[in-house]
Amino acid sequence: MIANIVKPGHKTRGVLNYLYGPGRANEHTDPHLVASFDGFAPDPGRDSDATLAQLADVLDLRVKQAGHKAPKSHVWHCSIRAAPEDRHLSDDEWAAIARRVLDATGIAPADDPDACRWVAVRHADDHIHIVATKVRGDLRPPRNWNDFLHADKELVAIEKEYGLRQVPRGDRTAAKRPTRAEQEKGRRTGNARTSRENLRIIVRTAVSAATNTEEFFRLVEGTGAFVDVQYFPSGDVRGYKVALDGDTNAQGEPVWFSGSTLAPDLSYPKIAARLTATAATPAERTNTTAWRRLAQAVDRTPDLLARSEDEAGQAHITVLAEALDVLPLVAPVGLRPQLVQAATVFERAARSRIRAQHQQAQATRRAVKAILREPAPKDGALLAIVLDALLLAVIAAQHWHRTLDHHQQAEAAQHATTHLRVAYQAAAADPLAALHHRGQRLAPWLLKQQAAAVRRALPDLAEQILAEPGWPALAATLNDVTTVGRAPAVLLIQAARHRELDTVASLSEVLTWRLNRLREPVVRKPPRNKAEGRVQPDSTTPPRAAPQARPRPR
Repeated sequence: MIANIVKPGHKTRGVLNYLYGPGRANEHTDPHLVASFDGFAPDPGRDSDATLAQLADVLDLRVKQAGHKAPKSHVWHCSIRAAPEDRHLSDDEWAAIARRVLDATGIAPADDPDACRWVAVRHADDHIHIVATKVRGDLRPPRNWNDFLHADKELVAIEKEYGLRQVPRGDRTAAKRPTRAEQEKGRRTGNARTSRENLRIIVRTAVSAATNTEEFFRLVEGTGAFVDVQYFPSGDVRGYKVALDGDTNAQGEPVWFSGSTLAPDLSYPKIAARLTATAATPAERTNTTAWRRLAQAVDRTPDLLARSEDEAGQAHITVLAEALDVLPLVAPVGLRPQLVQAATVFERAARSRIRAQHQQAQATRRAVKAILREPAPKDGALLAIVLDALLLAVIAAQHWHRTLDHHQQAEAAQHATTHLRVAYQAAAADPLAALHHRGQRLAPWLLKQQAAAVRRALPDLAEQILAEPGWPALAATLNDVTTVGRAPAVLLIQAARHRELDTVASLSEVLTWRLNRLREPVVRKPPRNKAEGRVQPDSTTPPRAAPQARPRPR
C-alpha cells in the first residue's frame, strides 16, 4: 500500500471535479465518499441533490473564515493505493484507513474537534483520495510536517493488520520519477523513455566511463546532449545541468535537468568525489588484460561485501553498478538489450543512506574504465567469465541490502539478476559447448584424475557434479588448470567458498567459470639482490641445506 501526497494546491473545487469526473481515460467508476470529517458531508456521487459546489463550500468554510491568514495553497491531497495482488477492500475498511492516515499525518488527529475538514473519495477498487483543507477550527494551520513519512509508517502497520502485501519501503535515495507531464510528452513524441530517464542513463554511463570531470562533460556532449556548466566566482565548478537536443518547452527553450534531479548520486560534488578518488589512486602495472582484471576484481566482491564495513560495501556496490553501466557499450549487439535492462534496474540498488568510501573499490573501478580503452575480447569465454562474475556479485549485493533492510535496493538487485542471467546464458552457450567437446575428448585416465581432484576438494558435492551434463566442460577446465601449473583441488576449494554455490542450477557450470577467473600461470620471478647481483630465494622455496664438512683423515 502506497501513499502519494501531491504538492498543495489552492482550488478545492478543481480537485473535486477531477475525483468525481470520468478521469483522463474514463477510468473512474462510481465515485463516492467513503468517509468525511463529520460523516455528514454532501456526496454528489450518491445523493442526487448534492453538488460539487456544496461539497467544496463545506470543505472551504474555515479557509474563508481565516481570510488572509489562510495558507495560499490550502488543499491537501493524498491518494492511497493498494497493491494489484491485494484483495478488494470494502468502503468501511477504506474509511478506517483514511482516518488512521489523517491521524498519523497530523491533518486530522483522532478526537480533535478542531481538526481540519476532509473527505475520502473512492472511484476505483484499488485506491482512495483524501482531500483536506489546511485550516483548523481554531483557524490555525495543522502540524503536518513530514506527513509522507508518517503516512508511510502507518501504512506499514496497516499492511500487516489487514494481511496486505508488504511493499518494500525506500530510504529516500531513489531517483525522482518522471512527472505526469513528462510521461505524457514522451507518449506524444513516441519515446519509450522520458527525457529525464534518457538523460539519467547518459550521465550515469559517462560517469562510469570517465577518468576525470573534464572527460565526463566531454562524454555527455558526445552523445548529442547539451551541457551547461556553472562556476563559482573563483572559477571552480559549482554544478551542471543537461538537456536533450530537441526537447524544448512551450517557449522553444531546452528543458534542463540538474544532475541532482536526475538521481541523488549524480550531483556534481558526488560525481567529482568518485572521479577524484580514481585519479588519486595510482594504477598497478600488470600484464593481465583489463577484461580479466575486471573478472577477478568483481569475483572478489561477494567476499568483500561479507567482511567489509558498510561504507566499503556501499563503495563496491557503486562500482558494480558502474560495470553494468559500461558493459552495453562494448558487449555484442545481441546481448545489449538485456544488459541495458540489468543496468537500468540495478541503478536503484547502487544507492543507500550509507556513504560510500570510494577509495576502497578503486581496483575494480580502474578495470571498469580500462575495458573501454582496450579491444573487446574475441574470445567469447572471457565475456562469459565476466558476466558470470557480475551475476554472482549482484546476488551478493542483494543479500547485503536485504541484511541491512534496504528493501527497494534488494528488490532491484533481484530483478537485475533476471536480465543478467539471460545475457550470461546467451554469451556462455558457445564457449561451454566448445569446452564440453574438449572434455569429451580427454583421455579416460585424465578424466579419472580430474574426478579424483573433485572428490578430494568437494566430497559432499562431488557425485552431483560428476553426474551433471556440464561435467565434461569442468573436466576440460581442470585439465587446463593443471597444465598451467596450478593445483586443481586447491582452486576448487577456493571456487566453492561463495555462499551462492548451494543455490545455483548447475554446480559444474559455475565452477567452470570460477576456475577460469582464478587460474593464472605460475610464474616465479625471484627478486634479484642488486647489491650482490645474485638471485635470492623466495619465501616459497625451501633453503638449500648447507653442505656438511668432510671429516679430516686421522
